[in-house]
Amino acid sequence: MSIMPLPVFEADADPHHRSAMTDQEIYDRLESPKTIVVKFGFMKLIGEYPYDGDAKPGCGSKLVARTHRGTELVEMLTTTCENAGCSKSITRRELLDYVENSGGKDYPFHSNGRILRVATVEDLNRQSALGQDQPQQVKRCRELIREYRLPMKLVEAEAILGGELLTFYYMSEERVDFRELVRQLASEFKTRIEMRQVGARDEARLVADYERCGQHCCCKNFLKVLKPVSMKSAKVQKATLDPLKISGRCGRLMCCLRYEDQTYKELKKNLPRRNKRVGTSEGPGVVVDTKILVQLALVRLEHDNREIAVPVEELMDPDNCPAPGSLTKPEHEADPMRGLSEKDIKDRTDDRKRGGKRKRGERKSKDQQQDEFRAKSREVDPERKPADDESGEGGKGKKSRRRRKPRGGRKSEGPTPAGDKPGKEQSGPPKAARDGGDDSGGKPKRKRRRRRGGRGRRDGGKGSGDGSGGGSGGGGSGGSD
Repeated sequence: MSIMPLPVFEADADPHHRSAMTDQEIYDRLESPKTIVVKFGFMKLIGEYPYDGDAKPGCGSKLVARTHRGTELVEMLTTTCENAGCSKSITRRELLDYVENSGGKDYPFHSNGRILRVATVEDLNRQSALGQDQPQQVKRCRELIREYRLPMKLVEAEAILGGELLTFYYMSEERVDFRELVRQLASEFKTRIEMRQVGARDEARLVADYERCGQHCCCKNFLKVLKPVSMKSAKVQKATLDPLKISGRCGRLMCCLRYEDQTYKELKKNLPRRNKRVGTSEGPGVVVDTKILVQLALVRLEHDNREIAVPVEELMDPDNCPAPGSLTKPEHEADPMRGLSEKDIKDRTDDRKRGGKRKRGERKSKDQQQDEFRAKSREVDPERKPADDESGEGGKGKKSRRRRKPRGGRKSEGPTPAGDKPGKEQSGPPKAARDGGDDSGGKPKRKRRRRRGGRGRRDGGKGSGDGSGGGSGGGGSGGSD
């Protein structure tokens, strides 16, 4: 079964029937760049080289270039021609301004070279093979350094794609005579040897990865000119003076202290010096301390030794400032009710509408609040009688718990008179019948809830058989005696 194209697809294939071009059509309309800016080497050198090929590489493409060191594998950064069509392309004037602002003559910028071609798979594989030989080269060079007893520390070794040059980076605090070392290395690796001395910051650029901030080291990422940083910058920015906290991977002060140094210097010019006499809205005083970023001055007033924070723009001449206590309310204080209507202001300031809130000093005591509550209760229910606990002075009597009388169990001196009131110490036959007792001295039925007189009831029940037909309470006691 043959596949027949639909008419709608044929219409889309015609550029006249479409509102936008495809990526392939956009790429075909582009022209090849004439100049390309690249970076190369372990030290991330920058170069601008001409290009006359037919390919149209983009930013990040791998190219093969002839540099001042030899044939190398480089990475494309941008183009400096207007016909490139890349959104990241810049003009040559912008490139030169960037180089001038980033270090000028010290910036590692090169232009004596050219772009040969776009890197192929064979070029990438060869570069990868050179990287695998690098550990063996470093190991062999360190062995020769120990053999010749040279006062130097090897950092890294770098080989270029063409094999014309092999560079060894080392650190040393003194001049080193490594002529014999170079001859030995050249005879073993069969190439030109270059020994390049680097400092502590360049060592971090070669071997460091991340800093304490979580980002790549600035020297490895984008800094090309490493200028010295002084301890004065850390003091001006009021950073901690602990060397462990303000030092980078190289052991020197972190380069980021220099980023805001100029801003701090300009802001510090606006602040008064310490112990300088200044005037404020509350009277004259002496500057104790200053805050650079917020532009505040801590002033100790002369009349009461009170310390206040004053913005720099509100400082004035100490001889012409207001006298202490002359201004009861600062003129610059904002009205909290600004922007509200008269009705809203009245609602906010009326205590009744706000729930009858009192000030902290007008709060009543707990006894007064209880008295008011009792008075309101009597007004609602006039027939209500005062409780027993309200006896005493001011109704402050403590409410006592009502204790239940024990049902028997209390021993008596002799037999209970028959004329006594029932329920106090004498219990009649109804109680015996209620407890399930009989004349034969049966044990009373045990209640679920035990009371304080339970022990006595059990004793009375046992003695009911010896008595003369008495109940479990009084009869039992008489029989036991």
